Amino acid sequence: MKIEELEKQLNSEKLDWLYLLYGEETFLLESCLKKMKKLFGQTIVGINYITIDETNIANLINDIGTPAFGYEKKLIIVKNANLFKKEAKRKSAKTPDGISDKIASYIKENSDEISQSNVLIFIDAEVEKNELYNSIEKLGVVCNFEKLKPISIIKRLKSIANAYKVNVDESTLDYLIQCCGTSMQDLINEIRKLIEYAGENGKITKEDIDKLCIQQTEAVIFELTDNLGNKQVEKALNTLHSLISNKEPIQRILTLVYNHFKKLYIVKLAQKSNKNIAESLNLKPNQMFLTTKYQKQAGYFQENVLRKILEELYNLDANYKSGLIDLQMGLEAIWCNYCS
Repeated sequence: MKIEELEKQLNSEKLDWLYLLYGEETFLLESCLKKMKKLFGQTIVGINYITIDETNIANLINDIGTPAFGYEKKLIIVKNANLFKKEAKRKSAKTPDGISDKIASYIKENSDEISQSNVLIFIDAEVEKNELYNSIEKLGVVCNFEKLKPISIIKRLKSIANAYKVNVDESTLDYLIQCCGTSMQDLINEIRKLIEYAGENGKITKEDIDKLCIQQTEAVIFELTDNLGNKQVEKALNTLHSLISNKEPIQRILTLVYNHFKKLYIVKLAQKSNKNIAESLNLKPNQMFLTTKYQKQAGYFQENVLRKILEELYNLDANYKSGLIDLQMGLEAIWCNYCS
């Protein structure tokens, strides 16, 4: 089931008895979980509301079979119990071996009885398709809360702005995503700030975003690279100083810059060999909009120049670790050398 389908189901006040919710988009996952709890109704911890994790997962079957005394059903939330990975990949020793298969068998064999007296929700960050996954998929609802694509994010943000009678163009929301990333939690925080600033019947602009929003460091690296590509060394240095003044560790800045230029170099190689750029960069579905940005920035540099910049960044790291140079001074020297 897709996120939108699950939200529609919950908005219609329909609550199933068995769920598996997983994925990176934790804000929307937690929002759906709150709706589920609300639909379930009053909860009393230990009576009709049980929480399970890897430390007490061995109690799950017993908890499912224990009546919710005084209540029709019991809500059981199993969160981060490490049940959806193969035994060999489990890092935690707290989850007993074989417990996942045991729970899967119990649910399959007793689904009619369980569904009459329980609402069972499994939550995890990552899952593999093991027996428990297959059982939930067959008997209940599985929803992957993967990061949304920009077009879906824009639709959601626009509806929020409309609810407060604030106008915003789709191109402006696209710019917001480019600046702040695709995390719904971060974007909700930023759009609320912008809505408050614009006021009822006002309009959110790109200038408002530049003035009020906290840019992701990765977005600032794009800006820095634009400055370098246009030989605007002063702007590039100002961007670097801004990152440092915002308490971004200089080692992380070096790593991000190196990885960014490595991607531009990969774009050059992909173009040269007629390979798919998105695949070469291993972009996720919600990151496809970055393809054009990487192509544009790769166009600023010759292949041999990108290779030279990567070598200089690599050598800077080695010289810094040897105590021969300060990282900030080294980065500034590379920028000035390129722009000259």
